[in-house]
Amino acid sequence: MPKIKLPRKSPRLDMTPMVDLAFLLVTFFMLTTKFKADEPVVVDTPPSISLTDAPDDSFIMVTVSPKGQVFLNTDNKKRRAELIDAIDEDRHLGLTDKEKNVFAIISTFGVPFAQLKGFLGMPPEQRDKWPQPGIPTDTTKDASNELSTWIRVGRQHFQKDYLVLKGDRESDYEAFHKVVKTFTNNNAHRFNLVTNMKRDDK
Repeated sequence: MPKIKLPRKSPRLDMTPMVDLAFLLVTFFMLTTKFKADEPVVVDTPPSISLTDAPDDSFIMVTVSPKGQVFLNTDNKKRRAELIDAIDEDRHLGLTDKEKNVFAIISTFGVPFAQLKGFLGMPPEQRDKWPQPGIPTDTTKDASNELSTWIRVGRQHFQKDYLVLKGDRESDYEAFHKVVKTFTNNNAHRFNLVTNMKRDDK
């Protein structure tokens, strides 16, 4: 009796569930990822062996650039909106609601009070390219320690905030000293220092 030959069929793999899964993962990452905003200064932090994580929220961060310029940031839009409202009231800057909304969406900034209104009124592309001079930290006859005002007002409204100091390894010591002295003058004797994890060469 002759054998019956069955037709050969190549196996098929249904990719529909895989495609669905891929789109679900892409959607998940798009909705949950927080994009880091562009910062006006690049800082190369010094190495450290500390294993303590920096706070992810409820912080006021002061950044010192390699040139000694001082910048400030806090952690989210709502808190930045509250901070600029308080600063506008304290310093009588005359900021409009539109300018306050711009401040709430920018991240790190370093602008003296006298230039803040003009800075916030710039078109976005011009504001991104404008070289920010830094927040004044000197206390002389012709200058004031404006960082002290930001710290004082910020701590009045966000009493449980962490103070975080981030500086470049090439930053001038005097610039760091002025910032730390500003902290202590505002009764802020404890703060976090941002560093890179030291590499183990063994």
